[in-house]
Amino acid sequence: MIEGVLLKGYGGFYYVYAEDQVWECSLRGRFRVKDQDFLPGDRVKILPVEEAKATIEAVDPRRNALIRPTIANVDQALLVFAMTSPKPDLNLLDRLLIQVTDAGIEPILVFTKLDKFKEAALTTGTKEHAITDVYRKIGYTVFEVSNETGEGIEEVGARLTDKISVLAGPSGAGKSSFFNALSPGKKLKTGELSVKSKRGKHTTRHVELMVCAGGLVADTPGFSSLFLPPMKRVELAECFPEFVQRRRQCRFNSCIHDKEPNCAIKEALENGEIAPFRYEHYLIFLKEVIEAERKY
Repeated sequence: MIEGVLLKGYGGFYYVYAEDQVWECSLRGRFRVKDQDFLPGDRVKILPVEEAKATIEAVDPRRNALIRPTIANVDQALLVFAMTSPKPDLNLLDRLLIQVTDAGIEPILVFTKLDKFKEAALTTGTKEHAITDVYRKIGYTVFEVSNETGEGIEEVGARLTDKISVLAGPSGAGKSSFFNALSPGKKLKTGELSVKSKRGKHTTRHVELMVCAGGLVADTPGFSSLFLPPMKRVELAECFPEFVQRRRQCRFNSCIHDKEPNCAIKEALENGEIAPFRYEHYLIFLKEVIEAERKY
């Protein structure tokens, strides 16, 4: 038998990537009887029956599984935002970071349009990479890339090898162009990676993994919900690495870093050790979490 990764299911068949090719697979009878569900990202064992055709004989236990997008065994989420044109929505970025962190998936920040940012910096005197430096200092993995010149693309591609990744980010950030730069042989139309949901009665969104830079990438906007995952108010700070490093220094163990006295987080904010916009977003999210708690 051969081990592979399920790319997608469509029309009663399952397409598995194994040994550098895609196999069209059907299910063994026992899977149909058990009504086994299969997700893109599932690691399966297949038995070839003829050229490029096989049967799925076994499926490995999942390390994780996401509901939106419906995908399994995700290693990392690439959060793609433009450095300029449009200006990055940092509130959205911090929301996505919380969703990714809560799901136990490694976030990788990719800021596109580096070439345009450099051009603008020359004329406006903007300090280069100010925003990316903030996130890098916090401890996140951050890349600045240009889909046009290719700068930084190879470095990101090296992080995709042998991994399952999902892309997330707003429209206009250049996700499709970014994918094309990573995989020159496979071109996607602009907007293909962020298809808007249609409200037709029988409309279904299919998630598909595609081979990209030696790994597999989901052609979906990924964590598309703007709502925060369910959590308690004291848990929110765990999604802010710069808070985690200091929260034990707060006077109260139950400190939520809002109105409490002797708060190490607010002290770090006053000392310039925490970016003001990050704390502002934290307070916005804290209010949402508290309101959600009251509805439970």
